[in-house]
Amino acid sequence: MAIESVLLNVTDIPRSVEFYRRHLGAEVIGAGDDSAVLDLVTAQLVLYRIDTPAESTWVGDDLQRGFRHVGFKVSDLDARVDALHDAGVPFHLEPIHAEGDVRITFFYDPDGTLLELVEGPLQYHEVYDRSAVERDWGLGDPDRPRFDHVAETVADLEATKEHYGELGYSLMSGIHQPSDDRGFEINFLRHGDSSLEIFTYDKAEKAERSPQLDAPGFVAVAFEGRTAPGTVVGTTGDREVYSGPDGLLYTVANA
Repeated sequence: MAIESVLLNVTDIPRSVEFYRRHLGAEVIGAGDDSAVLDLVTAQLVLYRIDTPAESTWVGDDLQRGFRHVGFKVSDLDARVDALHDAGVPFHLEPIHAEGDVRITFFYDPDGTLLELVEGPLQYHEVYDRSAVERDWGLGDPDRPRFDHVAETVADLEATKEHYGELGYSLMSGIHQPSDDRGFEINFLRHGDSSLEIFTYDKAEKAERSPQLDAPGFVAVAFEGRTAPGTVVGTTGDREVYSGPDGLLYTVANA
């Protein structure tokens, strides 16, 4: 498990715990007034309460560099979408059949973190590491939602590969988006049982985002390992936070 956990700022711990328990099958490892830890099979979600949140500068158009969404594999997408609709959860994208022969949908958690559900094994258009793809497919259909990836928009795929290569990641596969006139491509960097899903847009301008640790929503990815090639931008909890070349924030367990 190269991604140990995903760190989120939330304004109401019990509300967020119930949301992830109810809609994503999370198992509660521990919960208190200020934080909670939830198990999502291949990684954990770590929730931190934020009492005086700043207004988030995150923009959900995929052309802002850095964090895009957190993705989960499911085997019962329609049933989960129905339950989300019944609960009044806001959607970013209703279910569609997407490139790679999978069904996907996007919605928001109570603090605005964009989440994706993916049903079916991705049929990659490009395979660069067959053994990694086989291990990915070998995880099978999940009995309950399984953490699968964190997505990031980047300016330079080669620089991204080099940076995360220092954390053990390598290029596994890619999916083309021929109907998108922005030059949109998705590549997957793999290490352990989850991926970094890398978005590039060769024909569109990308916007930068300054590091933000005091807003609700996604804060950082927590990687296993000892190397931290990024730049320190602050702390969250007791963890030092680094920024990658496109602003994805992360911590490293033993750096």
